[in-house]
Amino acid sequence: METAQSQQQAAPGAFAAFARFVLCGGGVGLAAGFAVAALASWIPWVLANALITVVSTLLATELHARFTFGAGGRATWHQHAQSAGSAAAAYVVTCMAMLALRQLVATPGAVLEQVVYLSASGLAGIARFAVLRLVVFARTRSQAAVTVRTVRPLNATLARASAPTDPAALCRAA
Repeated sequence: METAQSQQQAAPGAFAAFARFVLCGGGVGLAAGFAVAALASWIPWVLANALITVVSTLLATELHARFTFGAGGRATWHQHAQSAGSAAAAYVVTCMAMLALRQLVATPGAVLEQVVYLSASGLAGIARFAVLRLVVFARTRSQAAVTVRTVRPLNATLARASAPTDPAALCRAA
């Protein structure tokens, strides 16, 4: 029971988790934005974005498991796989944003590309936060809460069962 309560207390609230998500995920995302731009000078942008998305997703999922959502350790392969699904959606959003930019502006500058890419990444990141908190790392919190909830009523039931229920016995006990 002590472990379950420790895990439940370790899981931060929504605001604290979002702040940690922004710091960890935003830091990784910002670095990824510059890495995509640098790598895109050597290989096609779509391939550069795909490679950086894979690497940054692995890194961010580890950071989120350890720090953001209080999972208490390394991310499991299952969590990495689930996180990859939300990263794939983010990849599509960033690709669509860059495609739209190139349709609207014939030769966008590096600064405009970064603004569009990072804005699309930010919007996708908000959706990704919801998925990670409510789906990917939700089991850790819900298992701890279920364990704590099932133990507490059991103790209360035992305490009630040992108390006398007969009115005459209650009067003698008082």
